[in-house]
Amino acid sequence: MSYIIGVDCGTSGTKTVLFDEKGSVIASKTIEYPMYQPKNGYAEQEPGDWANAMINTIKAVMAQSGVKKEDVKGIGISGQMHGLVMLDKDNNVLRRSIIWCDQRTAAEVEQMNKIVGRDKLVEITANPALTGWTAAKILWVKNNEPEIYSKVAHILLPKDFLRFVLTGEYATEVSDASGMQLLDVPNRCWSDELLTAFEIDKSWLGKVYESCEVTGTLTKCMAETLGLCEGTIVVGGAGDNAAAAVGTGVVEDGKAFTTIGTSGVVFAHTSNISIDKMGRVHTCCAAVPNTWHVMGVTQGAGLSLKWFRDNLCMAEKETAKLMGVDEYYLMDKQAEQVPVGANRLLYLPYLMGERTPHLDPDARGVFFGLSAIHTRRDMLRAVMEGVTYSLRDCVEVFREMNVNVSDMMACGGGGTSPLWRSMLADLYNCEVKTAASKEGPALGVAILASVGAGLYSSVSEACGEIVKTDKIQAPNADNVPEYEKYYQLYREIYPALKESFGKLANM
Repeated sequence: MSYIIGVDCGTSGTKTVLFDEKGSVIASKTIEYPMYQPKNGYAEQEPGDWANAMINTIKAVMAQSGVKKEDVKGIGISGQMHGLVMLDKDNNVLRRSIIWCDQRTAAEVEQMNKIVGRDKLVEITANPALTGWTAAKILWVKNNEPEIYSKVAHILLPKDFLRFVLTGEYATEVSDASGMQLLDVPNRCWSDELLTAFEIDKSWLGKVYESCEVTGTLTKCMAETLGLCEGTIVVGGAGDNAAAAVGTGVVEDGKAFTTIGTSGVVFAHTSNISIDKMGRVHTCCAAVPNTWHVMGVTQGAGLSLKWFRDNLCMAEKETAKLMGVDEYYLMDKQAEQVPVGANRLLYLPYLMGERTPHLDPDARGVFFGLSAIHTRRDMLRAVMEGVTYSLRDCVEVFREMNVNVSDMMACGGGGTSPLWRSMLADLYNCEVKTAASKEGPALGVAILASVGAGLYSSVSEACGEIVKTDKIQAPNADNVPEYEKYYQLYREIYPALKESFGKLANM
């Protein structure tokens, strides 16, 4: 039996999973680390913390498993996207990594638009300039920390720093590099035009690979440290969402996944690049060679339900404790008793502004149609439906871009709710499935490594063998037209309130 290691470098911790060649989990270990916020809106981490977590989790899974090191055929790495790691000529880390959720770069986004122009940025990078993405962070260091910038010799993304630790190679791959805003996304290579315009030295950036290609092998020193063989391959890997797509089998046209976590993500695979010129959704290179993905984000998905729980569901919280069940399970049972449309009550889930499709930081949450007949139970149902309408908004943008979805996976905490899955199936009007494995990104990069190691001939073949479906929720033919009526009304509410949201923000 052959084995593969999947490493997932997240924001709260790094998780390493040892899989066999069929995708079964043999051993797993997570190590957490802190995030630093030196000022409001800042978010940083120590790359050394990621490296130590990776090294110690790999050592732990090898010790737990008893697997022979000769049987480990490859390593794949997934990671939080958009983080900035700067090294000097001696490979010393020059400063803490500015990570994906950092928002300090508003001036640099304006600078990027001024230098290159919004339309040109969208044409080359498939996305408008964004505060969280890497190019703006590089310019921030250049503008605010010139003494550090003058020492830069290498720029890496978080998971690519881990690759350097393992192999000594400066490399990246297309899915993660797409989130830097320096990659020519249609052509899957660095953009000389942008690098010249922003005065960023191309030699600082790693070589760009496809996600399942071999980017290097374990050094002798690192192999001895980890208890693995020198020369064990390390493949490109993928950014976290692209890795999750592989881990859930979203690797062919028509396939997509919905994640309901704090925010909500709808992610669809496409063989043909499609770019939304309005910037409502992100387009990036997929982890499958020569394909792309589109991704819509709704800010207040699971956050809306958590807000409702924490402020209005004290009884469910107390009862859940006494019963020894999850409070969300009881909330589901309450919402199930309310009909489709929540007795003519609609909810806009814009607690944190909105990205897809409105791109409006001033948008705010709304209950629409509230009357004296409504109960807490109706409001709860309305919250869940409103989040589902917002996710349907993402799918509607995809359809405008000729990216059609007929096969949907559900992930994240919300994906465990049978009621929420039924809402998704009815509003998407297609089956909504869950994957048997909950390992997502770690499994995805292990699959990529299994292809790089020659255990499978393609990502699609590997997913066909490894990714299994757990539950399948079919749409309810009676509910589909009923939801459609409410969804069309939901779409009318934001445009009617847009100007008022702006006024409220300025009060």
